[in-house]
Amino acid sequence: MEAAGVEVLFVSDPSNMCWLTGFNAWSFYTFQGVIVTLDADPIYWGRAMDNAAAHRTTWLSADDIVPYSDAYVQTPERHPMETLGRLLADRGWANRRIGVELDNYYYSAKAHQELRATLAELGSGVTGGTAAEPIDATGLVNWQRTVKSESEIAYMRIAGSIMESTYRHIDNVLVPGMRKNDLVAEIFHASITGTPEHGGDYPAILPLLPTGEDASACHLTWTDEPMGRGAGTFFELAGCYRRYHAPLCRSVFIGSPPSEIRNAEAALLEGLEAGINAAQAGNRAGDVAVALNDTLAARGIDRGGDRCGYPIGLSFPPDWGERTISFRPEDETILEPGMTFHFMPGLWMDTWGLEITESILITDSGPAECLMDVPREVRVLD
Repeated sequence: MEAAGVEVLFVSDPSNMCWLTGFNAWSFYTFQGVIVTLDADPIYWGRAMDNAAAHRTTWLSADDIVPYSDAYVQTPERHPMETLGRLLADRGWANRRIGVELDNYYYSAKAHQELRATLAELGSGVTGGTAAEPIDATGLVNWQRTVKSESEIAYMRIAGSIMESTYRHIDNVLVPGMRKNDLVAEIFHASITGTPEHGGDYPAILPLLPTGEDASACHLTWTDEPMGRGAGTFFELAGCYRRYHAPLCRSVFIGSPPSEIRNAEAALLEGLEAGINAAQAGNRAGDVAVALNDTLAARGIDRGGDRCGYPIGLSFPPDWGERTISFRPEDETILEPGMTFHFMPGLWMDTWGLEITESILITDSGPAECLMDVPREVRVLD
């Protein structure tokens, strides 16, 4: 915060809120946040209905859990950010350098407009004061999360074990002609049941498993259509434990895969190994993408400039990525031990798609470690 010139930081991303304080509730559909200063414990600010969740899940004192009335919830007559502005003013921060996460799913243009207006009104009322103009602090907390602690890595390993169990269950129940929604119900059951040792949490992204030509689109969910012969399906899923994610993608083909699928499979298997070998401490994030792209190019496949990976860890909907580093050729970020990524070289062609991915941990020496052990080859069903 000091380096960024921020004296008071308002954090609205629920992943960052949880990382800072432990706050964990399905309350992100209303305005809420954590206020961080340079010299005191954080403050949770949110809807009064969610006060109990803050008491139950965070380590904050009662004085640092500040509610606003339901009268401010989803009404055009007033806005919750008015109460945030007053809270900042009451604490003597209306004229401080206030940072906000401008480019964030949970901080709207209207919210920023209302906060600015309230701060301008209250800040100008301070003797000799001037209205505070919030500055952009997008990603400030996210970047502090890139290197995981031992506890965080342990949670991600547990999430990985849940994903391994889920894919074993898919292998046991998937049969040709099965309705897609019935398969998704099995996936949900398995991933939330987890393992005998650990139950699963809800993932930040719902199961993605398009089939055939639909698999040319990377973010389709499911339908109630049966899984027919002569088509491939990719699964984009994640195990989740205490909000920590371990994504893993695998593919299945019902019938005999055509040569283009087999060629793409071979290319991805080689490209994954090349990228994992390049994912070493001291290398650039971009080196992983270069290793993958060179391998695919040798087999005549061009993914273009698309990124092929991103950091993962603690997340809430709608995304399990951390929105900082990218595996793309121009990313100069130096990889460090304890960083975790979803290495995601998906192929989405005109009439089909294929995904084979790994969640990886950057280690002290040598290639990255895969957090899960699930066969990578395309599973073929007759």
